[in-house]
Amino acid sequence: MSAVADEIRIDYKVPRRRHPVASFILQQPLGTTGLLIIVLMALAAIFAPLVAPYDPLTVDYAGLLAAPSAEHPLGTDNFGRDVLSRIIYGSQTALAVGFLSSLIGSTLGAIIGVTSAYFGGMTDMVIQRLMDIILAFPIIVLALAVVSVLGKNVVFGIDWNLIIAIGLPMIPKVARVVRSSALSIREMPYIDAARTAGFSHSRIIFRHIVPNVVAPYLIMLTAFVGQAILLEASLSFLGLGVTEPTAAWGLMLSGSAIDFYQQAPWMIIFPGVAISLAVFAFNLFGDSLRDWLDPRIKL
Repeated sequence: MSAVADEIRIDYKVPRRRHPVASFILQQPLGTTGLLIIVLMALAAIFAPLVAPYDPLTVDYAGLLAAPSAEHPLGTDNFGRDVLSRIIYGSQTALAVGFLSSLIGSTLGAIIGVTSAYFGGMTDMVIQRLMDIILAFPIIVLALAVVSVLGKNVVFGIDWNLIIAIGLPMIPKVARVVRSSALSIREMPYIDAARTAGFSHSRIIFRHIVPNVVAPYLIMLTAFVGQAILLEASLSFLGLGVTEPTAAWGLMLSGSAIDFYQQAPWMIIFPGVAISLAVFAFNLFGDSLRDWLDPRIKL
């Protein structure tokens, strides 16, 4: 009997699960490309003093508006400052403002969305009407209004009022998406069982609802970083964001760059490419992260 059992035994091996990073790289090549660009930007921002060939604030009146060359690969501006060095240091401003504003806006939006969905009723109605009011304003108009009212509040080299102005328009969008996910979770039988068992609201929210809305939260957080970078560049271009002599991509496009665009087009071209590449990378990564985390798309 044992001999027969040995003959018909099936040698079943459980397939090894890939590491999440390896799985993402294999399944999302475009997202991996975006992630690679983001990593390179982050490394350039972290190691800017080592990577940048010149001090971004050093003025060289002997080399004003110098064309791209071996000495200055991306040329110089109207103050003789190296454009490449200012773009490298500008990545610090772009990533810091973009990530912090997106983190604050997305986190507040997620908290509001979960609260609105879980408690429902009058709480949900009041919160959603407030979100409608914020959504009624165009993003750039709302950011301009907040920056104009709050002014500047620079702490540790970061203008926190600028971050608030950029993060505020993101709150209702994240709140809507997270609320939608939380509403479906709230109707699950195990949520009713938890309520029947006498669990507190905080336990149900943090133990059962929050873990199930992490995926849309991360997707929105990543996607909004690119939008925040673009909005920061727009505000700096209009003179309401970062101010001179700080190296910032939007600031490099404004002011004197417009006056010298015919004589020195590199003053506009290269900062514009940096902004476009950053936004493109975050959009690629955000879209790929959504496809990878959403089980309905994997089916």
